[in-house]
Amino acid sequence: MNALFLLAEPEGGGQIAEIARNFGVDWPHLIAQMVSFAIVCALLYRFAYRRVLAMLAERRRTIAESLANAERIKADLARTEEQHTQLMGEASLRAAKLLEEARAAAAAVEQRESQRALAVADGILVRAREQAALDHARMLAELKGEVGRLVVETTAAVAGKVLTAEDQRRLIEETAKRVTVVAE
Repeated sequence: MNALFLLAEPEGGGQIAEIARNFGVDWPHLIAQMVSFAIVCALLYRFAYRRVLAMLAERRRTIAESLANAERIKADLARTEEQHTQLMGEASLRAAKLLEEARAAAAAVEQRESQRALAVADGILVRAREQAALDHARMLAELKGEVGRLVVETTAAVAGKVLTAEDQRRLIEETAKRVTVVAE
């Protein structure tokens, strides 16, 4: 309204008119520039400013989503780290349990093998004793036979006669009895 008032009173003597004259205001050019500025502002608002505001709103939304994602990722990372720590603890417990079981199994195998080795050694000793007893009995039988033969030969040589089979058998038996008593 003041602009119309100023236009209506170009020659008037108001204070505003006097200031405008002092500064050299050209009212038609000023109004044309104001209209041009209003048109430029309207066009900028319609074609540029709305797009800039939309782009800024999209950036704000993207930034908000990124921050929310970062918080969610932090929470996931913390949860994953906690699970990792828990799994490592469980794995350590399982490893300790397996190690203890392995030690117990090794001790059982060692004891079982020791008992088996002792049983094998006892078997070897029993067989050795049996073999020694058999060898002793065989050698004793051979000794009896040899001593009996020597006694028969000696008796035949001393007596100067040929001994009958019955005499030889009797002498061998008597000698075997005496040798058995001496060997024991």
